[in-house]
Amino acid sequence: MPAESNSDLEELLTVLDLTPTADDVFIGAHPSKTPLRTFGGQLMAQSFVAATRTLTYDLPPSALSVQFINGGDPARDIEFRVHRLRDERRFANRRVDAMQGDTLISTALVAYLSGGAGIEHSTAAPEVAEPETLPTLQELLRGYEDVVPGFVKAPHPIEWRYTNDPAWVMRGKGERLGHNRVWVKADGAVPDDPVLHTALMVYSSDTTVLDSIITRHGLSWGHDRIFAASANHSVWFHQPVRFDDWMLYATSSPVAADSRGLGTGHFFDRSGQLVATVTQEGVLKYFPSSKR
Repeated sequence: MPAESNSDLEELLTVLDLTPTADDVFIGAHPSKTPLRTFGGQLMAQSFVAATRTLTYDLPPSALSVQFINGGDPARDIEFRVHRLRDERRFANRRVDAMQGDTLISTALVAYLSGGAGIEHSTAAPEVAEPETLPTLQELLRGYEDVVPGFVKAPHPIEWRYTNDPAWVMRGKGERLGHNRVWVKADGAVPDDPVLHTALMVYSSDTTVLDSIITRHGLSWGHDRIFAASANHSVWFHQPVRFDDWMLYATSSPVAADSRGLGTGHFFDRSGQLVATVTQEGVLKYFPSSKR
């Protein structure tokens, strides 16, 4: 039975359908619902698509690393300038500069590698409840519309199923947790294009990855005065991605210091196979309330 359409997902897929304007230059738009700054996940996904559309050979991605330089203006389109650093049958490298006028928003390095068969191992997926048994994000947001209005009003192209309480629920219970585990998948049909499936996972990798920093301290977005901004983000791809089925995004935070926090994560498919590894460093400022 085909998946039902979701206008937010359809719009995101349109945003990822970059317009070529010159050799190795693409223009990308923003969705109609957008935060004050360009969402980092969108910027990374668009950069990945731009890089991959210039490949000479059909190679799988091996790594993506993005440095966020300036905040993007959601009212303006973004120009993605791709630089071909290496182009071989088994290896390729691209640099993608995301520009708005003369302002550099981010720089992405994308590596591609066809390594062939070799030794294999991976970490095991944590044991969690199946996604179909868990409440939807909309159910978890019910009653918290005034606490986390940004989450309520944001686009929802990705379906989330938390295996633990989200930060805003946990905070009300006075609980702390050093990890977060969320089932994610595209909330609707996705074209049979591996570039789009991987780009959607990259987009989703910028969600919940910093949550473990604040839940470890019993804090929550909305309840507490917290400023957070992504500084850099990396993804390593281990297996092909299918994002029209559930993937478990298991994240934790090994360290927070000097108003910076590090989040790490793993994407597992339904069979428990490790598909991708993520790290993100965020600038995190907490302004305690005297009432707390």
